[in-house]
Amino acid sequence: MFKNIISKRAVITPLLMLSAMWLGFFLQTLGFFQSCFGAIIPLLPEGLLGIVTSPLLHGNMDHIISNSIPIAVLLSLLYQFYPLVANKVFIIGWLATGLLLWLLPPIDILTGDYMYTCTIGASGIVYVLAFFLFFSGVFKWNMKLLTISMLVVLYYGSLIWGMFPEELFYNLQEPSKISWQAHLSGAVVGSIIAFAFKNVGERKKKFIWEFPNYYSEKDDKLWQEYKANHPDDFLELPYKKREDIWDRLDELRRK
Repeated sequence: MFKNIISKRAVITPLLMLSAMWLGFFLQTLGFFQSCFGAIIPLLPEGLLGIVTSPLLHGNMDHIISNSIPIAVLLSLLYQFYPLVANKVFIIGWLATGLLLWLLPPIDILTGDYMYTCTIGASGIVYVLAFFLFFSGVFKWNMKLLTISMLVVLYYGSLIWGMFPEELFYNLQEPSKISWQAHLSGAVVGSIIAFAFKNVGERKKKFIWEFPNYYSEKDDKLWQEYKANHPDDFLELPYKKREDIWDRLDELRRK
């Protein structure tokens, strides 16, 4: 029943990503990724590997579960509704977010002190997907894609607070372990990619008669015939009656 409705890639790709994340987490528990190995360490050469590997590593069970659900949902939406650019968005978003995070200086927002940080987790990709899906619907102004944008806002609108340091809102005894830099990087990259691909794929459909200089001899003939055959319709009519006339003319045009 759903074979022609749900794209195979919208199911397979999220499952592959989740499998890679949980495999990475399993290897962590076995000690294959210790200390900061595989993490993004800003501005240090040993942190470059993390651009590729860090989304597959997580700090604990709560961390990976909290990222697994939005990754599954948002990746499915991406591959279902943006099949032409989905691979590019996913790969470019993954690498560009990691690179931008690596380039950001790890400075304490309150004290200005340098901090040695190791960032792991797929939350940067979550932000890429959420912001891409939202802004793509807005840029394309397609009703179906705008509906996806509204769903993203409805369920993941609170993500916007993750782009700011927790220290701005709470009095913390020690620095937060949540990387707002990764979230901000993902949001920026996702928004830029949405703008870059705004003319690719499905956009708002515009019928030929919606253009300002449109003229059709066939439509004009139908209009004249209708006026000749239904003179009573052109007396003083209530608004509802006029609506019915236009609906009938629209049906004739589409035949």
